[in-house]
Amino acid sequence: MDVINNKADVLARPVERIPGVKRSRIGARGRERLNDVWLGGLLPLLVAVVWQIAGDWGFVSQRFLPTPIAIAEAGFELLRSGELMHHLGISLGRAALGFLLGGGLGLAFGLVVGLSQRAENVLDPSVQMLRMIPHLALAPLIILWFGFGELSKVLIIAKGAFFPLYIHTFLGIRSVDNKLFEVARVLEFSRTRRLWRLVMPAALPNILLGLRLSLSLSWLGLVVAELIGSQAGVGFLINFAKQNSNTEVIFVGILIFAVVGKLVDSLVRLLERRWLQWRESYQG
Repeated sequence: MDVINNKADVLARPVERIPGVKRSRIGARGRERLNDVWLGGLLPLLVAVVWQIAGDWGFVSQRFLPTPIAIAEAGFELLRSGELMHHLGISLGRAALGFLLGGGLGLAFGLVVGLSQRAENVLDPSVQMLRMIPHLALAPLIILWFGFGELSKVLIIAKGAFFPLYIHTFLGIRSVDNKLFEVARVLEFSRTRRLWRLVMPAALPNILLGLRLSLSLSWLGLVVAELIGSQAGVGFLINFAKQNSNTEVIFVGILIFAVVGKLVDSLVRLLERRWLQWRESYQG
């Protein structure tokens, strides 16, 4: 009996965590992510090395295709003078305002149209017609109406940010299993509770995809807005360098657009991994 009681006491005790297991898992994840970063940067590094060798050996003209070292020197000079951070800060502010305006409206319209068949019949045809209008076709009209000030640039960016969030929010809501709504009726959920406890979690994968696309199109819309007419920003920096045949600065601007766009996209992907841990999907 004493043996049995001792075994029962052992089984009743809470299971102690083995020290170092959680830490080792975190370390393994960190090493795996570092390996992913290294593999992702391998191809650009190889291209840069080949590019530098081709420029040094005279296979390509450095006037039209400057070497990576020359581009880095031009970028460092802009950074040292403070000009680079000034233009980058202005561009980031414009992109953020345009995304908040266009993306916020896209999310709101997507919710309304996704939840209401009548709203879809009224709004969706007009929205789809506007979606087919290219940035470059609409930008001159916006500038004609609102001038070359900040408002026109923000509106051009907002136009690109609106449609991805609208479409993917609408698709996310319409892809929710109808049986979940039947369960919500049985449990007598209110409209608000049904939206936040049922619809939004189920539609979240599509909404986050729309968020990624909206952010990328906001950044592309920024390029259009600043190249058409601007006195500051990364697009203005590229345009000014073009007028002065400063190819190195043009490449610096292009790399800034590429790097910042990648960083923003990686941030949204990080949110996807954290908020969608419950979803089991094929990882490749």
